[in-house]
Amino acid sequence: MITVHHLNNSRSQRVLWLLEELGVPYEIKRYQRDARTMLAPSALRKVHPLGKSPVITDGDLTIAESGAISEYLVERYGKGALAPPASAPAHRRYVYWMHYAEGSLMPLLVMKLIFSRIRSAPMPFFVKPVARLIVKNVSDGYLEPQIRLHLAYLEGELTKSTWFAGDEFTAADVQMSFPVEAAAVRAGLGTDHPRLQAWLDRAQARPAYQRALEKGGPIEILTG
Repeated sequence: MITVHHLNNSRSQRVLWLLEELGVPYEIKRYQRDARTMLAPSALRKVHPLGKSPVITDGDLTIAESGAISEYLVERYGKGALAPPASAPAHRRYVYWMHYAEGSLMPLLVMKLIFSRIRSAPMPFFVKPVARLIVKNVSDGYLEPQIRLHLAYLEGELTKSTWFAGDEFTAADVQMSFPVEAAAVRAGLGTDHPRLQAWLDRAQARPAYQRALEKGGPIEILTG
């Protein structure tokens, strides 16, 4: 039996969704973030040395990182579903989006979240103007332009196909869900990204997504 070590408000929600799409039985072991630091509890280090989520155990195997988990689940349990055949042109796009989600888009959104918290963090009054100026310069000069660039890129890519890897839903769409959901909240998709918004609506309407959300709980961090 697969165990998903599920941290609230985390990327592990994607793992639940993928398992629901695959129809693979699993159990959930829940962990709660520290309410003050928002970090994972030390109990997760007993599962994986970094003490982070997502992480799964499957028999004697312990696998961390959402991309690695997704690839393992699709290869081990997919029976040809949710990934294009290696010989298909769509397979290259599939591999690309599986890595792009965490390698390119998500770091920008994490930085945006961290800098937004710095802006409102308690600090000595004489430090606040300097800290806020640094945050503004980084946000205006780098983060916001880069996020806009990536959202425009995603919008353009979705003119080529219904889903990210092609016209069939794949695990790459599951992998892309968390950064796109975060972008929708943190940066807004607006009227400039109708295809990206339509993709997100289709993804969230899938029955497996809804089942995973019901079992895993709401991703409150996306609206924080």
